[in-house]
Amino acid sequence: MIRGAIFDLDGTLLDSNPYWDRAPAVYLATLGKQAKPSLAKAIFSMTLPEAVDYLTAEYGLMQTPQEIANGVNAAMERFYRTETPLKPGVTSLLDALRERRIPLMVASVTDRPLVEAALRRHNIADRFDAVITTAEVGVGKHAPDIYLRAAERLGSKPSETLVFEDALHALQTAKRALFRTVGVFDAASDGLQDEIRSVSEFYLRDFCNLSAFLAAIEK
Repeated sequence: MIRGAIFDLDGTLLDSNPYWDRAPAVYLATLGKQAKPSLAKAIFSMTLPEAVDYLTAEYGLMQTPQEIANGVNAAMERFYRTETPLKPGVTSLLDALRERRIPLMVASVTDRPLVEAALRRHNIADRFDAVITTAEVGVGKHAPDIYLRAAERLGSKPSETLVFEDALHALQTAKRALFRTVGVFDAASDGLQDEIRSVSEFYLRDFCNLSAFLAAIEK
């Protein structure tokens, strides 16, 4: 029986990964530096502190880690407040889970103010019982801490908890921790869909036809 659901934000609820590809380059441009073509791929699975360390080393930045993080977040904040779209069908899925009395959480590598701004903009903040971020946990999604902490907040065991993720490394982490994994297609991981399917108990190409999925999780 499913007693809780944990959702990633970027690439899962939001079609926002293309904006994260752009934000570090936008910030570097303010410093007079040109981003390398490989930048987006290099930092895709990193937490913000890890990306800050990478930018500092790779581009010889003299700013403090906090200044760099603030700069990247400032570039991203405008996208969250005005541009990043919700994936089609998300609201219907959230409502369907809540109708089944399944509590929901967001677990994101994105900093809390940006997560909350995006949820408010799309009028879905009230669907979630809480938000947790890797910055608050102190480790990224290569470790299960954020999912375990979220499940504790939800009052559910990993075996009773769905984890919705678009990133392969995050799904692998959740599966190792015995969560019920739901792989979600996102174009940023287009070439990894076979691997994502292999570690996902359920796989959703989109959120537009959910009858089979909802029936499956009720078994």
